[in-house]
Amino acid sequence: MQRFRLKADGRIVELRDGQEFPLAPEMPGGRALAAPLEVRDLRRRARLTQQEFAAKVGVPVETIRNWEQGKRLPRGPARALLAVIAHAPDTVFAALAKS
Repeated sequence: MQRFRLKADGRIVELRDGQEFPLAPEMPGGRALAAPLEVRDLRRRARLTQQEFAAKVGVPVETIRNWEQGKRLPRGPARALLAVIAHAPDTVFAALAKS
């Protein structure tokens, strides 16, 4: 069983043998951010339209559009959720479908 921890700065780390391993590479400044192309790539790898991805993640489709166009960047819990989706999309979507 994998164990994860959400850090105060929005990063998600996997816990293994008492050590923390970041799920997403850190950007300059030490923050893990989802750039516009990364959000689009996540959605496309999942083979979802913007509307389908928005519904699965639980945000308005306009939010997905803004992220993909670089008008806004995901912050806080959204950034953390995207990092987990990048690591284990099927598990995340299955868990979200149950809620």
